[in-house]
Amino acid sequence: MIRIVTRARLAQLEDDVRAASEHAFQTSEAAVEAFGRHARELYAVTDRAERAEAVTDEVRAMFARAVEELSEAQQELLLKDIEIRRLREELRRGPVAGDTLTVLMHRGEPHAVYASRDDAHADTGTHGLPADHVWTRCDERPAAAFTWRCEAFVYDPGSNGFHRAHPPAPRALGGAA
Repeated sequence: MIRIVTRARLAQLEDDVRAASEHAFQTSEAAVEAFGRHARELYAVTDRAERAEAVTDEVRAMFARAVEELSEAQQELLLKDIEIRRLREELRRGPVAGDTLTVLMHRGEPHAVYASRDDAHADTGTHGLPADHVWTRCDERPAAAFTWRCEAFVYDPGSNGFHRAHPPAPRALGGAA
């Protein structure tokens, strides 16, 4: 089939092509602009998601530390509760014959009272006495002659009190009888 195209028809076709080309160009520009907007939105959403993930990781780490500290505190409270119960039972029981106390004396003056001699010795370490200090039994000199001195006291139920474990030796009073 042969078709005869007139000049007016050809001009009309050229105008249609130009209009279609212009429409295609505008549509392409709008598509590129829309793609750019969507890409920027995608980057912004991705950035927010990454920041939220970093914050979540940080909160997880803080929560793990808090749980660990809570566990340690609960263990400490449990140990303290056990010690309190033991001390209450000991207090209810009262002193028993043979129970001892150690009085740490500094230059003859009572400094502190301890449940054991080892506790008293450990305390002198906090006051400058070397940890490897060798403790010896005190001689007849008065307590004031010693910088640090430990005196043991034993509970005597007959007198309802504590008495020195090693009383000082009696001294003769210049010939008086």
